[in-house]
Amino acid sequence: MDNCQANQSIKCTVTQCKNHCTSQDYCSLNCVQIGTHEPNPTMDQCVDCKSFMVKG
Repeated sequence: MDNCQANQSIKCTVTQCKNHCTSQDYCSLNCVQIGTHEPNPTMDQCVDCKSFMVKG
């Protein structure tokens, strides 16, 4: 059973993340940190969720 508290303001499909709500495509965090690994991001692939934590 999934006891995750889904934050319906943060949609997420990354099921490998510890903060992903298994039964829904939402994040359980109150807020997320978004960042980039590029000096001048120009595409969505350049943007990262810095709040990502691998399920363990």
